[in-house]
Formats: sequence, C-alpha cells, structure tokens
Amino acid sequence: MTKPIRQVGVIGAGVMGAGIAAHLANAGIKVFLLDIVPPGLDESKKSDKKARDAFAAGGLEKAVKGKPALFFHKSFARLVTTGNTEDDLAKLGECDLVIEAVVERLDIKQALFEKLEKILPEHAIVASNTSGLRIHDMMQGRSEGFKKRFLVMHFFNPVRYMKLLELVAGPDTDPKTVEHIRKFGEDQLGKGIVFGKDTPNFVGNRIGIQAMMATIHQMLKDGLSPEDVDNITGSPLGHPKSASFRTADMVGLDAFVDVAENCYNALPDDEERDTFAVPAFIKTMVEMKLLGNKTRGGFYKKTPAGILTFDPTTQDYRAKAGD
Repeated sequence: MTKPIRQVGVIGAGVMGAGIAAHLANAGIKVFLLDIVPPGLDESKKSDKKARDAFAAGGLEKAVKGKPALFFHKSFARLVTTGNTEDDLAKLGECDLVIEAVVERLDIKQALFEKLEKILPEHAIVASNTSGLRIHDMMQGRSEGFKKRFLVMHFFNPVRYMKLLELVAGPDTDPKTVEHIRKFGEDQLGKGIVFGKDTPNFVGNRIGIQAMMATIHQMLKDGLSPEDVDNITGSPLGHPKSASFRTADMVGLDAFVDVAENCYNALPDDEERDTFAVPAFIKTMVEMKLLGNKTRGGFYKKTPAGILTFDPTTQDYRAKAGD
C-alpha cells in the first residue's frame, strides 16, 4: 500500500470524474477514464468501440474545453485514456489507485466494488468520491482485504481550483492507506486535506448544504429572489462573486438535491432536519433537467438577450433583476 501512484483509474466521466482525471493528468499521472456504454445504441453501433466509449470521450472533451480551464495545458489530456466499463474494466488491473465517481446510488456503487475486487492487484487502493454515502454501507459484502484498502476521497468542483480534499476512513481502513493517500493528495495533487468521519455528507457538504438550504427557506419565507440573495451573500460578505445560487449552478442541482435528501433521510433525529427538506420548485427544476452549468440552465441561464433567473413563484425564467 506504499507503492508509488503512477497509474490511476477514474470510473465515471461526468463533471466530477472528468475533473478528477484532468487534475491527475496535471500532476503527470496516467489515467484510465471509464464510463458506461451509452444505453440504446443502434445495432450498427453496438460493436463500434468509438460509440461504446462515447460517454467517457465526451467527458474528456468537455474537460479539455472547460472554462475555467481544468487542464494546466490542453496537451496534458494525452495522459488520459478513455474507455467503457464493459470492455475496459480489466485494464484497471494496471492501476495503483482507482477512484469511483459514478452516480450517487448505493446499489450501483456496491455492484461496481464487487467487480473491482475481482480484478485489482492487492496493492491497489480504492476510493469513492461520494459526497455523503457511508463507507459502512458501500462495503457490504466486500472482503477484509478490500476494506483495508478503501476510503473516501471527496474532491470539490472545479477540482483544479478547489483546494479542499476530504479523506474519510472506514472502520476497517488500514491507517497506512490513509497516510499514503494523504501524502499523495498533498504532495502530488496540491490539496489541503481535511479528515472527516463516516457520517452523512462528511464535513464540507454537511456544513455547506445546511447553510444553503437555510438560505433558500429564508428566501422563500421573505419573498426574495435568487439575485436578491446573491447580491448579499457574494462580494458584500467577502465571499466569491458566485455567491449562493451561481455556486449551486456550478455544483449541479442534481448533486445538490442528492446531498440534501441524503441528510434528510439519514438524520431523522437531528433538530435541524427540516432545513434539509428540498423545496418543490427545486424538485421541479431537477425534473425539467435544469441542473445548472452542465445543462446550460439552472437558477440562472445565459441567453443572447442577457441573463435569466428561474423564478421560484412562477417556476419559469424571467429577466434577471438588479443588473
């Protein structure tokens, strides 16, 4: 477990997975970036490797074109090899570290870890980028050896620019595994490490989602709008100009709702539990696929005519006020 980390596998080529892969490449590390085979492929494309790799390749392409830039230089993308989890999972047997960044569903993660246990070398460390699922639950059915090499590495978006990296050890994680990843995170990735406990949403998201949800509920109670709130919680408070709702658009409303609902469901006796209840208008936005920057429309939406705001009352876009 102290072998140098020279090859890393990242499973899941969404916003977080692709961002993690890009930053690993920034550190000069070779990366396998895998995602699922796109569902519903035509018969003519089911045997076409390029078509089967489309999700991973698309994630890498978005990372290369990302603004702000996710790669130090676009040429670093040459260190990232894309593939899919049906044809290429065995290639992860060459890796020293595998980071899972798939959808926040416990059953999907458990099934993936079962497959990984069969193909990874004994020295390989396995990490989850989950934003709040418990290690105890994810490790159901895994061997003691696998559990010793498993921990949470929770990056924050955008990975290149957000210094924080949360590390969370499970009850069976070998302390040598944690120390090895701590040094890797600090020395090779340039991260500031915070150690969390295996509790719902760990540290950063537990604090951040409580603050954001309390702000949203107060906004609705006072009849305010997203831009009203952002005009207070951004630069005037010494915070980034992305403030509250623009930051949520960067994170992604689907991830935002996942974290809030995870807290609400996992904390039945918490005195602040109702704070984590997701308002109806946000659930509507997720149903409409208005997820933020990743879908080019969330709480805010850029158009040729200017910036629009999603109005919680009418549940439709209108011209952004206050500019």
